[in-house]
Amino acid sequence: MTDAEYEAIAARFSDDGLDGSPADTQVVSAGVGLTVAVRAGVTASVRGHAWTSGDSTVTLAIGANASGSTRVDRLVLRLDRSDWTVRAVVKAGTPGAGAPALTQETGSTGVYEIPLARVTVLNGAASVTVAREELYVGSRLIPCRSSSRPLMPRQGDHAYELDTGRVILWDGSAWKRIYSDSGLVDITSPVSVWSSEAGSVLQERNGTVSVRLGTWRRTGGTLDNNTDSRLPVLIPAAYRHPTRDQSCLVYITGLNIGRCIIYAANNGDGKAGQVWLTNKPTIATGTTLVPQSGLSWVVD
Repeated sequence: MTDAEYEAIAARFSDDGLDGSPADTQVVSAGVGLTVAVRAGVTASVRGHAWTSGDSTVTLAIGANASGSTRVDRLVLRLDRSDWTVRAVVKAGTPGAGAPALTQETGSTGVYEIPLARVTVLNGAASVTVAREELYVGSRLIPCRSSSRPLMPRQGDHAYELDTGRVILWDGSAWKRIYSDSGLVDITSPVSVWSSEAGSVLQERNGTVSVRLGTWRRTGGTLDNNTDSRLPVLIPAAYRHPTRDQSCLVYITGLNIGRCIIYAANNGDGKAGQVWLTNKPTIATGTTLVPQSGLSWVVD
């Protein structure tokens, strides 16, 4: 395999950047006079080719600036395909023009650069200032199913569940949902004593469930004010709040109000996900209920 062929393969499975995170000590700092120091013990990958700063600090010289304008240089990691090596290189800027652009040539010749730091050199300066600009290797998006998530994830790992469409993040102790979208879910569930005049739906997005309850008409006999009644709605298990019941007001024909309770997943009376009418006046056959809109809760 040639170096060019290796790069074509390795650049796909080995992202460009340093091994670590922005929480680490900065890689490049101002040295003595017109120099910068690259700290020891740093490793990186550029287009699949490895780089290490070695076991001791590396000092690199910065050119003097007598132009009359401030100059901004860049320190980069450069893959040079003339010898297939990766080195830390000072890339001088043009006075008054800002930092120089990165060169990222693809193919079997040329160079490819990723940033480490910006170095500001004032006119006539005897020292420099350094601003961090490290690029770090990110975690891969791992394909999986909700029943077979990665067994030994590292903090920051992402996974995509093929069966649910969810994107999840390992925070070091648990998987957290960062993207999901259920689309509209019909939650109408017929009961014999109520008819649905308008359907009830929900949508879960990124761990938050939003519910629009429909309207209902009493088709059974008169409902006593002291008797609760189940309404024609059922929240599917995946969208129930794990521990907290939800309440909402409901308008009742005749300028009356009542209360609906949406029972949480941990309900011990067999009502999990059900919606019940309570705290109301006596309700006659033919009475219409119109619940409030805008219910939402977090499920993950």
